[in-house]
Amino acid sequence: MIRGFHNVENKEITTWLSCENELVTSITGFFKHIEASECIQAVEDTYVEYMEYEDFQFALNTFPEALRLYNTLLVEYYIHAENRTLMSRIPSAKGRFDYFVANQNILLLNRAPNKYLASMLNMRPETFSRIFKDFEVTCVDS
Repeated sequence: MIRGFHNVENKEITTWLSCENELVTSITGFFKHIEASECIQAVEDTYVEYMEYEDFQFALNTFPEALRLYNTLLVEYYIHAENRTLMSRIPSAKGRFDYFVANQNILLLNRAPNKYLASMLNMRPETFSRIFKDFEVTCVDS
């Protein structure tokens, strides 16, 4: 598991979490080929492979299947970004949590540290714990 986060006002703000077989990068840093403001951290023991920017450009210009893959991934990750944007605008903590459960990988709830999930959902860890506990009880009762 890998997370992306920003340091804002001496606070880490988690913006995304990714698991196995996903591509991760600082989008602005990689595609604009500039120093990234986003930090990337392995949350668990992680094996990664990487591609340099120049190699990526070579693949896009040389292999038609690389361009097709790039277009497919671009759409998928843009949809994820749209979902995260909407989720961040939901006024209530419970609403953000419910949206996350309905639209994201529910496995993250039992795998990712609560402090990162709380940060990503823009709520205090105590609020996240309370909402998550109620969610677990509801799931057991169902």
